[in-house]
Amino acid sequence: MFLFACLALVATAVEEKRILLNDPDLIHSEITAMQHQMQEMNSKLQDQQNKLLAQERLIAEIQTKTQTGGAIFVRWGKHGCPDNDTELVYSGFAGGSYYDHQGAAVDYVCLTRDPVFTSKLHDTQYGYMYGAEYNSNAFGPADGNDIPCAVCRSLSTSSVLMIPGTNVCVTGWKLQYKVNLATGYYDFRAASQYICLDESPETVINGRVNDNGKLVHPVMAVCGALECPPYENGKTLTCAVCTK
Repeated sequence: MFLFACLALVATAVEEKRILLNDPDLIHSEITAMQHQMQEMNSKLQDQQNKLLAQERLIAEIQTKTQTGGAIFVRWGKHGCPDNDTELVYSGFAGGSYYDHQGAAVDYVCLTRDPVFTSKLHDTQYGYMYGAEYNSNAFGPADGNDIPCAVCRSLSTSSVLMIPGTNVCVTGWKLQYKVNLATGYYDFRAASQYICLDESPETVINGRVNDNGKLVHPVMAVCGALECPPYENGKTLTCAVCTK
């Protein structure tokens, strides 16, 4: 009798389970719950994918700036940099060796406005650093005015080129500034170099005394070994500072 009762209970439980499994409402409820779970999982997966894409874009932007930015150039005759995706590294004073010293250095340099000196070096013979001046009225500022400069960094390009003889850049290059090719006077004892002086040159405040120093003059074309045409004898030359 007891065994019969147990078997009856088991049969009843099996039958109830069979009925529950065949219950449409129960099946629909289970399917709906599974669908909600899948939607939540898909939503979380989409969020993770969006975060990953955002990180990849950020990494790509950083890599692009790192790979393409960094071209450094000096803008001669200006206190600031051109408004052409550049940043100012520092603003300073143009300088170099004295125009009439036989052993002078050829370079024009952009000196910092915040010098740091040393007292540790003593000698009987020195090189000298002078300020640079416009030694001609042709550029605009009066003869004797001191020359400012700005060291600039391009934020989107990695190469810089000064092209003498033209005020435009070659195809694919970005113009930073132009226009006057300048150097020292040909009959000075000191050697010099060619620089590109901005088309609207400025002056150093309180730098109007004609002390000479490192001097700049326009550059004139001389036909002969220089091909004419395209060059023309006696014409002053232009320049362009370009980045890519």
